Amino acid sequence: MRRSEYTQLADHVFGRTLATTYTQEIALARLGHRTPAQAIAQGEDVRAVWTALCDEMDVPESRRWEIPPELRHR
Repeated sequence: MRRSEYTQLADHVFGRTLATTYTQEIALARLGHRTPAQAIAQGEDVRAVWTALCDEMDVPESRRWEIPPELRHR
């Protein structure tokens, strides 16, 4: 998973404002009490970061991985 995919999924699942807030401000125990942005910047696997954020925010598995084609960034 690339960072751009993370950003698109986060924007879709949480909305752009909350996605930015969650990525920059929520420290997750599963990521060593780092924010998703810190973990990614420090080389953590982006997919693992996305999964940790979704788990923390109770995002159902069915909403984590797919953006409907008509809503995808082009």
